[in-house]
Amino acid sequence: MNATVEVAIPCFNEARTVAKVVHDFRRVLPEARIVVYDNCSTDGTGEIARGAGAEVRKVNRPGKGFAVQAIFEQSRGDLVLMVDGDDTYEAEDARRLLEPLLNGDADMTVGSRLEQAGDGAFRQFHRLGNRFLAGLLNSIFKASFRDILSGYRGFSRYFLENVPLITSGFETETELVLQSLELGFTVREVPVRYRSRPAGSASKLRTFRDGWHIVMTMLILLRDHRPLLVFGSAGSLVGLAGAGAWILGVTHYPELRPAGVALATLAVVVFLAGLILNTVNTRFREVQSLLRRPKVGTRYPSIPRGRPEVEEPEPVYQER
Repeated sequence: MNATVEVAIPCFNEARTVAKVVHDFRRVLPEARIVVYDNCSTDGTGEIARGAGAEVRKVNRPGKGFAVQAIFEQSRGDLVLMVDGDDTYEAEDARRLLEPLLNGDADMTVGSRLEQAGDGAFRQFHRLGNRFLAGLLNSIFKASFRDILSGYRGFSRYFLENVPLITSGFETETELVLQSLELGFTVREVPVRYRSRPAGSASKLRTFRDGWHIVMTMLILLRDHRPLLVFGSAGSLVGLAGAGAWILGVTHYPELRPAGVALATLAVVVFLAGLILNTVNTRFREVQSLLRRPKVGTRYPSIPRGRPEVEEPEPVYQER
């Protein structure tokens, strides 16, 4: 069975560029369904996209994360290619992003922009911030990503149906990478070209504000998915502080002894909280792993992933 492809374009006030983006992807992927997810635009982006031949869906909650959530909830293609509507990505790179998904070599592909970015495509702080955040993520989660903020990605149907998203802003790209790592999905980075925005088109990304949100997203997901590491580390620090207070209380300052005891007790409570949450997380992962297994008769024709298709057995009758 041939895979159906949907090109999903999340947009906020991209009236200047959205028609060109729609036309470019229609030319490169004539078989694809082009859907623009209009995220509270006030400049007529939706009307222009519809006039260019795209299907338009309204996303009434402002924030790119909500637009991406809508893509995950509403798209129906076997493969979904997500691309920003600002005309900074080349439509000609689309098939290179889709190929690993079609071959079953990846569940998500990420268009890595750093190798082939044009002059002036990145603002200086954006490039530095991207590298810093990628380095932080790689060190915390033992990964090797180069470009975690790319808005050019491909998803398999299996990925779309099994990855939860909760963030609302530009941190959604980071959440996609972290959730894929946590859930054991395969991600491939594919070098793509990246160019400057056309004149009169402004970026909505704010380096420091959105960078802070991305860092907080990493820490929150680390807390939620690695509770023993987080609470164990916090408990150890509190325990060391308690031991130090107790030693000082014994040797020089008796009034510090109660503080040492209180801190030691708190350290035990924090560690036990991490242990309990880790046990709950482990059980949850086991249940989730079972739920993700394809049922008898379930098919993912475009995403082989090494899982054989299972046919319903024919009934066997015995004569009495």
